[in-house]
Amino acid sequence: MSGWTLVLQLLVLPAVVLSLVEAAYLPLALVAHAHRPPDPLRVSANPFVSVIVPAFDEGKVLRRCVESILADRYLHKEVVLVDDGSRDDTWEVMQSFAGRPGVVVVSQANAGKAAALNRGIARSHGSILMFVDADGVFSGWTIRGMLRGFDDPRVGAVCGNDAPVNLDRLQPRLLTLLTHVTAMVRRALAQVNCLTIVSGNCGAVRRDVVDEIGGFTEGLLGEDLELTWRVRRAGYRVSFQPKAIVYAEVPAGIRPLWRQRVRWARGYLQTLWIHRDMIGRTRHGIVGPYLAVNALSMVVAPVLQMVALVVIVGMALDDSTTLYGTPASMLAWVLLLYPVLSVVVSAALNGSLRDLRFFYVLVVMPVYSTVMNAVMITAIVQQVRRRPSRWNKLERTGVSSRTGIPDGVRA
Repeated sequence: MSGWTLVLQLLVLPAVVLSLVEAAYLPLALVAHAHRPPDPLRVSANPFVSVIVPAFDEGKVLRRCVESILADRYLHKEVVLVDDGSRDDTWEVMQSFAGRPGVVVVSQANAGKAAALNRGIARSHGSILMFVDADGVFSGWTIRGMLRGFDDPRVGAVCGNDAPVNLDRLQPRLLTLLTHVTAMVRRALAQVNCLTIVSGNCGAVRRDVVDEIGGFTEGLLGEDLELTWRVRRAGYRVSFQPKAIVYAEVPAGIRPLWRQRVRWARGYLQTLWIHRDMIGRTRHGIVGPYLAVNALSMVVAPVLQMVALVVIVGMALDDSTTLYGTPASMLAWVLLLYPVLSVVVSAALNGSLRDLRFFYVLVVMPVYSTVMNAVMITAIVQQVRRRPSRWNKLERTGVSSRTGIPDGVRA
């Protein structure tokens, strides 16, 4: 047995274990879909909803966002717009809505997204607080879909479903397919009460829960994730609502994608450190052990996979037949089929089989996975070196390629 083969086998074993854990998402998501409510748009109450929209230099996309919220069929709502010291025409766009019934407009000096969200919470009146980024576009049934998640007093927060709106390039098309996988995973985790993320672009929290745990923690890169972990720490459930769709832009280039994902990864690491006492602790129920598995999958696995890639390249350069001839190597190649199966099933569960017309972009999936592994390693290095936390805001394009978005709110 060559040294390359031994190293590969040592790396494949933990990869297999983590892959088997991740493979469980598929049947769990199918179970969750089978037990979905027959009418996802019916709500048992009529709570007042405050939709809070923080914005910094979002003049290009903000109008479409606000119009879509106002056009949402749920009427018992208000829209709270918070300008976080923008340098473009964001404030002017907000002021154009100031005279509309149910619209609150607030301005503050630039202090970051979390501060803007907290300012919006302070000015809001709803018993349900819904948060959306300034490029988000509601489907027309987004709020009702979100409210359907609050079907149990133990539910403290609900995560909605993101859908990319700009499909004009290869990278956004790949991210569209992967968004369905994200939704599938969230279905599965919610089914077993392990969901620990409420998307900052499409999420809602009960006001009494926010009053209990406090608002968003300022100075973090993952304020939405950290808030969700506090919701879980307080003993509340987090549910997922696939029908609560918010369309939003995804990065169309490599550089903005890299900067966004490094920010997300650092936000995860910051949250992991703040709530490290929750990891593996059974006093938090099933969430504690899940967070330990999640940390291995999110932090340790990318490092192992990058090392495995180096080993595979070394084997190939060495002309070693063990690249294809050992059980470990064969299993490693078989595991590559799982993401493909996940994409097909998750698109079906989301009712978005039409997006499979972009199936061809999966040929670049190995490259994407490698880049994402490098993202986590970079984030780890930056956190260890205590690099300043920069937001690296995504530059908006205003592109809208989706059909099915309500008339009057498409670009």
